[in-house]
Amino acid sequence: MDKQTEIEIQAAAFRRLQKHLMEDRTDVQNIDLMNMAGFCRNCLARWYQEAANERGIEMGKNEAREIYYGMTMEEWKANYQTEANAEKQAAFDVAFKENVTDKQ
Repeated sequence: MDKQTEIEIQAAAFRRLQKHLMEDRTDVQNIDLMNMAGFCRNCLARWYQEAANERGIEMGKNEAREIYYGMTMEEWKANYQTEANAEKQAAFDVAFKENVTDKQ
């Protein structure tokens, strides 16, 4: 497989993951993704931002999230986010530290 085809296939797989999380499984909460998999929609948006920044494209966190989510975070939260109980929040704090804070 040539490099360009590989890049196009990887991009298609990313778009399918994005569609799955943003349209097909809006019921799955970010906190549950982070607690179980060590990443969430916000991580994907951050990785998008980092990739843009590495290529000299200035992009902030909110702009990247809006591109990834297809809406503002406020809209996403109002439409799809539910309250997390104390147990989920404590697990999130650990997962975030292990997968985000300590990785930087």
